[in-house]
Amino acid sequence: MKYVYLLQSLSHPDQRYVGLTADFDKRLAAHNAGQSSHTAKYRPWKLVTFIAFVDDVQAINFVKYLKSGSGRAFAEKRLWL
Repeated sequence: MKYVYLLQSLSHPDQRYVGLTADFDKRLAAHNAGQSSHTAKYRPWKLVTFIAFVDDVQAINFVKYLKSGSGRAFAEKRLWL
């Protein structure tokens, strides 16, 4: 099982992050501990939403989509609260 997750910074609410993991709890803890260079300066992070995928390829493709222009527009309209 793979999880595509969307995070929002609590200290900088305009900062958002899309990621992929097999162990969400461990990954969120790593983001909040500053172990990711991409997210360390905007911690702490909160979970906005996640989507579980049984198929790894579908999960990877969805992350790629969310990081594209049309995917960011979709996420802005449908996923970010």
